[in-house]
Amino acid sequence: MTIDFQLVLAKSPNPYVLLDRSFCIEWANDAYLAATMRELEDIVGRNMFDAFPSEGEPRRQLTKSLERVLETGEADEIAHIRYDIPNSSGDFDVHTWSATHTPILDEEERVTHILQHTVRITDLDEVEGPRNVAGVARRAEAVEQRYQGAARQLDRFRAMLEQAPGFVAVLAGRNHRFVMANAAYRQLIGERKLDGRPVAEALPEVEAQGFIDILDRVRETGQPYFGQKERVLLQQKNSNRLEPRFLEFIFQPIHGEDGFRGILVQGHDVTEEVAAEEQQIILINELNHRVKNTLAVVQGIAQQTFRDMSQVQERKAFTDRLNALATAHNHLTARNWETADMESVVRQGLEAIAPDDPCRITIEGPSVLLPPQMAVSLAMVIHELCTNAIKYGALSSPDGSVEISWNTDSQESDTRLIFEWTERGGPAATPPNRSGFGMRLIGRGLGTPGGNASLNFRPEGLRYQLDTIL
Repeated sequence: MTIDFQLVLAKSPNPYVLLDRSFCIEWANDAYLAATMRELEDIVGRNMFDAFPSEGEPRRQLTKSLERVLETGEADEIAHIRYDIPNSSGDFDVHTWSATHTPILDEEERVTHILQHTVRITDLDEVEGPRNVAGVARRAEAVEQRYQGAARQLDRFRAMLEQAPGFVAVLAGRNHRFVMANAAYRQLIGERKLDGRPVAEALPEVEAQGFIDILDRVRETGQPYFGQKERVLLQQKNSNRLEPRFLEFIFQPIHGEDGFRGILVQGHDVTEEVAAEEQQIILINELNHRVKNTLAVVQGIAQQTFRDMSQVQERKAFTDRLNALATAHNHLTARNWETADMESVVRQGLEAIAPDDPCRITIEGPSVLLPPQMAVSLAMVIHELCTNAIKYGALSSPDGSVEISWNTDSQESDTRLIFEWTERGGPAATPPNRSGFGMRLIGRGLGTPGGNASLNFRPEGLRYQLDTIL
């Protein structure tokens, strides 16, 4: 049995009118024509607000309700609205209505039409009795006032999101229809039409990039998805060209009392930041290349300068220092010349010349990140201390040992780094007869303002202390 639902609605005693997406009237039943005192040919094909003119709050109230249906794909109600109807004499009759707006969806869950069911409650408003009938009208008016208050709060919230610097969109339904999208989001996707459209229809280029599958997974699992500097190809305004953008974003599931409600899309366009980082990497790589070339030239000059066999020790010391500098440089290169981990700087400084023997050399200290210049200076200090320990100090004796430790001390205005090098079990430490380059470098410390270094030559071994501001 096939039922003609248009015929059913046509015979219904309840008023119905069918509107398209632009609020033009496509059809109305006899009950609606009787309630509004109009003929079908007078209103079909005309916009609702042309067929039934109104201004001020009633028009705003009705428009908002219809727009919410288009945006959400869900029914919307107006419990109490005054909407005057023109009469045959050209004047307006005062009427109060209750209206329900039901979306008609296509296979893609896109709103194609809105079915308005109206009930004229003018007579209820004017009833002096019975008491329960008049009470219905008063309650309807109170409900509508509360609803309008909530709607105004929602409008304020939408206005704030509209001006947010980051992009924001809300998706609903299994096809992820756009419920709202703010100015930043619309600008990002080239000001394309979004209201009520599924993502795959509004932004077809993202489907091939797997983002519809990700949205489906968020909907199925209820777990958010985080995109970190993710590359997305987006079509630009008035062009079929796809332009890469890098986005930081989240697909956050929205849950209500009745379960899954939709997905909040929120994020920032970080394309310029990514481009700046790539440019920085290019510049750093070029700098590294030139520094390595410079170090190679310096090493070649040193070999030519120290040809005299009597200068073998001087040449080795110079080459070792140059290698220590290169090691520190390589460590900073790996971290893009931002910061260097202190423990890594210490260990790499030891590896070049000291035996890897945890029984003889112990290292202990918290995680500390050093600025580039301090990392280079510390690498050179470690090299000189280690060289001195192997030649004259604890590491020159089989029973000698070295303890390396550091800590930090946070004060009101700054944080200080305290570093200690303590030798035991080797020859007694005595001050050198002359202060060479290595000793001067150690005594200088890290060369930072407010820092100081001290050498304590003890019978049980050398003790070096370094105190500087991080």
